Amino acid sequence: MKQKLIEIISKAVKEISSEDVLVEVMKPKEKDNGDYATNVAMKLAGLLHQSPMDVAESIVKSLQDDEIEKVEIKKPGFINFFMKKDYLFANINKVLEEKSNYGRSHMGDGKSINIEFVSANPTGILHLGNARGGAYGDSLARILTFAGFDVTKEYYINDAGSQIDNLGLSILARYQEICKESFEMPANGYYGKEIIAIAEQIYNEFGTSALDKDIEFFKEKGKKELLQHILADLREYRIEYDVLSSEKDIVKKVDAKKIIHILKDNGYTYESEGAIWFKCSDLLDDKDHVLVRSDGSMTYLVPDICYHLDKYQRGYDKMIDILGTDHHGYVARLKSSVMALHNDEKKLDVKLLQLVRLVENGEVVKMSKRTGKSVTLKELMDEVGVNAARYFFSRYSLDTQMDFDLTQAKAKSNENPVYYVCYAYARICSILKEVKKEKDIAKYVALNDDVSYNVLEKVYEFPEIVENAAMKELPHLITNYVYELASLFHLYYSKTRIITDNEEETLERINLIKCVKQTIFNALDLIGVIPPEKM
Repeated sequence: MKQKLIEIISKAVKEISSEDVLVEVMKPKEKDNGDYATNVAMKLAGLLHQSPMDVAESIVKSLQDDEIEKVEIKKPGFINFFMKKDYLFANINKVLEEKSNYGRSHMGDGKSINIEFVSANPTGILHLGNARGGAYGDSLARILTFAGFDVTKEYYINDAGSQIDNLGLSILARYQEICKESFEMPANGYYGKEIIAIAEQIYNEFGTSALDKDIEFFKEKGKKELLQHILADLREYRIEYDVLSSEKDIVKKVDAKKIIHILKDNGYTYESEGAIWFKCSDLLDDKDHVLVRSDGSMTYLVPDICYHLDKYQRGYDKMIDILGTDHHGYVARLKSSVMALHNDEKKLDVKLLQLVRLVENGEVVKMSKRTGKSVTLKELMDEVGVNAARYFFSRYSLDTQMDFDLTQAKAKSNENPVYYVCYAYARICSILKEVKKEKDIAKYVALNDDVSYNVLEKVYEFPEIVENAAMKELPHLITNYVYELASLFHLYYSKTRIITDNEEETLERINLIKCVKQTIFNALDLIGVIPPEKM
């Protein structure tokens, strides 16, 4: 309807002026100001040297459409539209017909987008930052797919370098300890209980015979076990990946040494004190960075350059990296490397997720009660449930610091927003179980009050909300929307008796709540929440 009104208004504008002006249609905050409004008269007023009110009058006289019930002009020149409700009733049938596809669009036109998120090093267990990045990345992928994009979800496995070396040495030390041998933890070793558990697994399988194994054995064993643990937690968190990329494999595939030669040929390297430097200060960074140390070893920047070149070579229209805020200074050098290899840096979008604080009973929770360490994703899911975790992390923009309120997330009351939304869904399921027969409705006549119209208008907005969330890459627009829809349903339920002695009236109201149920389900699915049918 908004797009149709833009076309109608644009046609009327052309009849009174040849000036090129952008026609915008918005939803008024106050219901008394109509269903839709435009400020185009105020835009045109200066160009036509007329008052906004006079321009508005001229536009209104040229408007032609039988779906508009009434038009009002309000100072300083707004044009407010009151629409006939037929479009809302037609949308009821649309929702009931399209079901899980309601809200789906072709906006993306099949354009390919790669989203790489979480990508935690396989040296430990996922924490709260990973939980937030995971919720954002997966929700964004769901929304973009729903909006017609071809989305690939990717996990980059950092399985090379000093961190993996220290992982292997840490497991070896713990294994030696179990075998009653002398041991020494590496300087930057890993002390988590999962490291001890892996060492115990090795002992249970090999006894003391693994003491003869080289460090590669312990590195591979640790990487494999921890990656399986990470991916299992993410599956429980309702995240499945399309691609798992290994740093070791990428460096071999792309040929890191060749990439350094290309950077040199393109004029972006120099040697100093025996090291090879990346001259990224000529591009986007404020200083240069080492690529190859004086001892011949490569810094972590080289595999990342190879990895992103590989993604470019796969031909995506856009690539999104979701990183922690501590990577802020890394973005410029990464994009500089893309430019230095003559690729379009605008195709790469690096999003930085802000910090999360756990709060319980008004106080910040820093450590796990069980382990005394940082709270893990698994512990959070066990504490509040997957629905609450996914919903709460999807409530805020990624660049906003957030407090995750454990007390609120565990509450079985309307104070808990995910409970409030899911209760609306469960309440509708309960009502529908009482419906004994259904039939098609030729015309809607009983849904003639503002409370019904408000619910139907909110349902009608859903496809536009999806497109906005996809275009702006903001999953929290979906979360905000579904809460508002649930609020309108709860109000509707409090004021309306759904099942009455009037069969026609009952059928109309049943169709309305079916639309609400389907739309709530579709919206929640986009943020990884599965509403229960009974609460």
